Amino acid sequence: MKRKHQILIVDDDADDREIIRDAFMSSVDEQEYVFIENGDKLLEYLENATNGDTPSLIMLDLNMPGKDGRETLKELKMNGRFQHIPTIVFTTSSSQRDKQMVYELGANCFITKPDTFNKLIEMTNSITKLWLQ
Repeated sequence: MKRKHQILIVDDDADDREIIRDAFMSSVDEQEYVFIENGDKLLEYLENATNGDTPSLIMLDLNMPGKDGRETLKELKMNGRFQHIPTIVFTTSSSQRDKQMVYELGANCFITKPDTFNKLIEMTNSITKLWLQ
């Protein structure tokens, strides 16, 4: 049996987490989705995961209370156990400075959250094709 891809959706906004999951599920529902509220909880989740249990993809918001996406990304990419996990920064920011910084910190992709659900579906379809197939 093929192992399900595990996608971690890290965002402090519960509605955003569900909308992102729903967009992924509109085309591919055999994924496992894990909702995480902030960077501290993401790092704790990953530390407690067994080696065969590492996620296939992390969708990481930039602006969160506590450990924000920038600090979290830096820690992820400095950790030998987690640096290989594709990490997509998914944010409301469209700042060139934010974009440059997250790529310097090791993000695999920087995406500004689209303004319609249909655009979000197109985006999650592209992510699925690029990172999960």
